[in-house]
Amino acid sequence: MKNEGMSAMKLDAVFEGGGVRGIGLVGALKVVEDNDYQIEHVAGASAGAIIAALVAARYTADEIRSIIFDIDFSRLTDLSGVGGMPGVGKLINILTKLGIYEGDYFLRLIRELLKKQGVATFGDLRIKEYEGDLRYRYKLRVVTSDVSRGIKVVLPQEIKAYGVDPDDLEVALAVRMSMSIRFFFRPVRQAIGGERTYVVDGGLLSFPVDLFDSDGMPEWPTFGFRLVAGAQPAVIPHRIRGPVSMLRALFSTAMESNDARYIETHNFVRSIVIDTKGVPSTRFDLTEDQKNLLYTSGMDAARNFLAHWDWEAYKKLFRSGSEPPSRRQLILGGNGQ
Repeated sequence: MKNEGMSAMKLDAVFEGGGVRGIGLVGALKVVEDNDYQIEHVAGASAGAIIAALVAARYTADEIRSIIFDIDFSRLTDLSGVGGMPGVGKLINILTKLGIYEGDYFLRLIRELLKKQGVATFGDLRIKEYEGDLRYRYKLRVVTSDVSRGIKVVLPQEIKAYGVDPDDLEVALAVRMSMSIRFFFRPVRQAIGGERTYVVDGGLLSFPVDLFDSDGMPEWPTFGFRLVAGAQPAVIPHRIRGPVSMLRALFSTAMESNDARYIETHNFVRSIVIDTKGVPSTRFDLTEDQKNLLYTSGMDAARNFLAHWDWEAYKKLFRSGSEPPSRRQLILGGNGQ
């Protein structure tokens, strides 16, 4: 719930990835906005990075909904050259480019959307009052995975390791890096110390709800926006017809199974958990009904979360320095029985 006597409550937001299911994030964002929360800093991984970038560029939830619903998702699966050859083209792309689809259409799309709001590089997203604090200097942070080094890379700050000034990093390119679902989209190549590295889907590693946390008592909360399969999600079989469909099934299964992993207690408590209603992350032929189902699921999840959210209680339990209760205690009413 909103703090009494305040016209708007500041909030930091971290959006998880989940492919096309990111529509659910927009529904949750709409409810949060309607409850007069004002996002101070925002971060995201994969599909969450797309939503986060649009929020940082001052798009409203309603505007983002219109953008997402108008996108022809099938155009995101762009092929070029030999990749468009029937039968073997996609396999050749995996072997030579490490991803089936180019991702160029998406890059042009997000670049144009940001340009309309006057955003090109992270230098356009600096917040003057946080100039002296690198953690909070930029409105947006984008989470990626450098699979060559096996580490999480948070942009723009950590792009310095690749010889790029954070101010000069293109926001659209950072988002393109983060949405590179492994084997599905071509990874983005970077160079560090003369070695080539591959940067992919930011959702590959842990969900960083604590990205904006600092020592001491926080002035305002951070909400995580998570996409998680329900307790009994629909079982959607993968038809295996060859190596390409096998790879597609493998990484789709990996992404779905990642939904089942719980996060730490304090992150669980401050996360809006959105049921993805059995919709696969790479279902790029979503119907209008499926889009609405995901969007409504996000709205329902946010309403339920805010109905029980208590900022003062959260600070007392988790940021006061005392030992917090376990998630089992919280779920069972605090008695642990």
